[in-house]
Amino acid sequence: MMVRLRTVCLQKRSLVFPTDFIMIDSDNISKKYGNVIALDGISLKVEKSELFGLIGPDGAGKTTFFRIVTTLLLPDSGKMTVMGHDTVNKYIELRSNIGYMPGRFSLYQDLSVEENLNFYATVFSTTVKENYHLIRDIYKQIEPFRKRPAGKLSGGMKQKLALCCALIHAPDLIVLDEPTTGVDAVSRTEFWEMLKSLQKEGITILVSTPYMDEAMMCDRVALIQRGHILHIDRPGHIISGFGRKIYAVTGMNKFRLIQDLRSFNPVENVNPFGDSVHITFAGDNYDGTIVAWLEEKGHSDVGIAPVEPGIEDVFLDLMSTEENER
Repeated sequence: MMVRLRTVCLQKRSLVFPTDFIMIDSDNISKKYGNVIALDGISLKVEKSELFGLIGPDGAGKTTFFRIVTTLLLPDSGKMTVMGHDTVNKYIELRSNIGYMPGRFSLYQDLSVEENLNFYATVFSTTVKENYHLIRDIYKQIEPFRKRPAGKLSGGMKQKLALCCALIHAPDLIVLDEPTTGVDAVSRTEFWEMLKSLQKEGITILVSTPYMDEAMMCDRVALIQRGHILHIDRPGHIISGFGRKIYAVTGMNKFRLIQDLRSFNPVENVNPFGDSVHITFAGDNYDGTIVAWLEEKGHSDVGIAPVEPGIEDVFLDLMSTEENER
């Protein structure tokens, strides 16, 4: 049985860029869903050809922000411009210049790899051949499976196909919502190597990720929590400007160790990290008594040592500070 797909084609329109435009300029953007505040006065700028990361937990507002950037959602207040154009008034022109890869795999699972790619090329009034140079290195990895239904691909292959479909109309901006979630470590590394290559082509990339090692690969990141921006800077600058002393505590019973550390008055923040627990002290006042105190609590093989902070330490500390202020 032949199924006829009716599509509305988007002819790529050449936008007239203002002089020295900012790729994304968010000015006091807010959005609510009923009584839930998803975004609360978000202001940030993304430069042309920048790889910018939005970092935050589930429910922080990342997806809502991305949908406003890609003209799929209207803000309640504030102004958003992309490539110098208002996302409300110029949404048709902008859509043909933006590639969007949502967090959930959204391609047609019953269509093959090449059918999906041809379909998206047709939607944007282009062809795979015309823009093949943009996806060549990515598509070569999934080309042996071009006849396979998209729904039967592995997680990593699905993400590569989705990225190809987001790029096939040669957008100036691509927006990727947690593109490597649920993908194996090797595929994650390959995916970020692809993003770096695309950036060299002059494409601006806005991406969200729950992985802190990926956050370190961004030019700049915005740390977001409960619809608020906590900090924006280069990852290295965020870490070097932390100014707190972090200690790693180890012991036999990690769960009970966490509970007891949280009840020790000089300890300010307690967060599990791998096989240890990272802690900070109020006023950075560490006097060495914590080991004896934990041993009195029945803990064995207790160890404590200073460690270099990572971006996750900074983020958790900022989140804790915001919660205390609230």
